[in-house]
Amino acid sequence: MQHKREVEDVIEKKVYETYYTIVEPFKPVRSVKGIVEQLREKFKLIVSEKLVALVVSAFLTGRPVLFEGPPGTGKTEVGYGILTLWAGKKAFILPCSENYDEYRVIGDFHPLMAMKMGFTEESFVPRPLLAALILDAGVLVDEIRRSSLRRVFKAKGEGFQVIFTSNPEDIAQGELSDAFLRRVVRIKFTYPPEEVEKEIAKLRLGEDFKMITEDSISKVLAVVNELRNKALHKPGPADTVAWTQMATGLAKLRGKKKADLKDFYDAAFSVLLKRSEDEDLVYSIVEKYFKR
Repeated sequence: MQHKREVEDVIEKKVYETYYTIVEPFKPVRSVKGIVEQLREKFKLIVSEKLVALVVSAFLTGRPVLFEGPPGTGKTEVGYGILTLWAGKKAFILPCSENYDEYRVIGDFHPLMAMKMGFTEESFVPRPLLAALILDAGVLVDEIRRSSLRRVFKAKGEGFQVIFTSNPEDIAQGELSDAFLRRVVRIKFTYPPEEVEKEIAKLRLGEDFKMITEDSISKVLAVVNELRNKALHKPGPADTVAWTQMATGLAKLRGKKKADLKDFYDAAFSVLLKRSEDEDLVYSIVEKYFKR
């Protein structure tokens, strides 16, 4: 266990007082195999050694990482898990928006305190990115295309690393500059193979996965994959997990030992139907596999 150190610098002291208990320090995990194992055990994530090796290689050369891929492919969860394990501290997540700028991530002066004490260190309010730099923790900048923030931050310590996530198919988001892209290591995320997605559901559901028959999980994956090919909203592994969790929950409430077709059918639309334009398509595909 790492201990909070004594600091004299005013801003560093503020960071430790505000953020140190939040990051919950523990022993860092710096090997590829160790990270893969801990992602599975602690975070219930199945991540290939190749992907982790690419991220670790980027970290060791001081380069930020960009995870690119459609929604629901695990970019945020995987990035958060790797950053947390690498630093031995909970990573900071910066959810981007159009008005997200350096002031919101690095820090700014408190208006009332600045009026009283002037624009000094005493009136300065540190934000998460500055806190991560000082605490040597990781930062996940989620959906970077939604922000005006385009600066690349290099690691100052071994634990401070940055992973950006981006959905390049989202036409409502801004473009990333060539200069930005030259400075990051880009890693593409896609939907996992069926066997991997099944294993993810098994990890997340734990003992409840025994309530799902092989036929039912095969139909769930068939529905999800068909929607990914045809629907506007493409369900990710998180939706697969949520659907199976809802179905097993309904089965328990109904006093069943196994989730049947009715349970999956009743649970489907609350999870899979995200856009009104997909309504007829979702109903037809779900009914094809889970007719009551």
